[in-house]
Amino acid sequence: MEGIVLRSINNIYSVRSDQGDVYSCRIKGKQLAQAKGEYNPIVVGDVVDFTLSGEGSSEGLVTFRHDRRSEFSRWNDKRSLNQTICANMDVVVCVCSVESPPFRPRFIDRVIACCKSVPVMIVLNKCDILLTEDELERFELYKKLGYQTASVSAETGENVERFVKMLEGKTAAFVGQSGVGKSSLINRILGTDQRVGDLNAKYNRGNHTTNHALMLDGPGFTLIDTPGFREISVPHDDPHLVAQSFPEFVKASAKCAYDGCLHVNEPDCEVRRLVEKGKINADRYESYLRMLDTMEDRLPVWGRNWGRKCSKGQQ
Repeated sequence: MEGIVLRSINNIYSVRSDQGDVYSCRIKGKQLAQAKGEYNPIVVGDVVDFTLSGEGSSEGLVTFRHDRRSEFSRWNDKRSLNQTICANMDVVVCVCSVESPPFRPRFIDRVIACCKSVPVMIVLNKCDILLTEDELERFELYKKLGYQTASVSAETGENVERFVKMLEGKTAAFVGQSGVGKSSLINRILGTDQRVGDLNAKYNRGNHTTNHALMLDGPGFTLIDTPGFREISVPHDDPHLVAQSFPEFVKASAKCAYDGCLHVNEPDCEVRRLVEKGKINADRYESYLRMLDTMEDRLPVWGRNWGRKCSKGQQ
């Protein structure tokens, strides 16, 4: 039988068959052949083959994972592995907030870099609170770069209907910092009662309320709610993949002197030239450099030959 994973908790997977029945499944054997060396072999959104434990049983064994057409992943520091959070969505909705927690564009940049083969929509929650002029300029920059954006209020319902129309016909994974109101927004959209947490007053950031990814059906669309992140690290091993997540860099790199320019120390770099002239946002560029620094920290000393830390003699 073939089905889609709706939920994953402690290596137990809720799988919905093509007929609409939901089964509780485990992986057959120790490991799936398609998932060697991965932190979590099966995630919400995966399409899998499974067999029932017996005739009429509500339990089964997953035997095969189909290829993923898209992924949202991060680096797991504890296991030192890339960790996929969810798969096979049509769009990743990065939910951010105006305050409590504050607007953090560099977090948004990292979310974008964590996406593979899937577009990103940036949704500003708590829009009844005003951004500062600099924050508004930074938020509007994403739209200029080609990203879909929306401003909503889960509390008042402002612009939520308009946002819902943007989701029609799609499977959308909601990701964001803890406390931005991701679950509150989903509750508003679906009329559900996902658990909502209070803010950590000391650090002005959210406490985790969603502790596992969950697929939820809506009228004409599907949502994947994911755990909130306090911090997120890009999953890639190749720094060029991070550079490709900055569309303004991709456009400018055609004029760089060297193929595969990472826009760090290379001479005649068009990206750095445009940053210096104010035509590429300096904070976006700094956000990119910090991602490279994080990736470089994972490498052995002898492998640190492309980041700015080496050029500064810090390693």
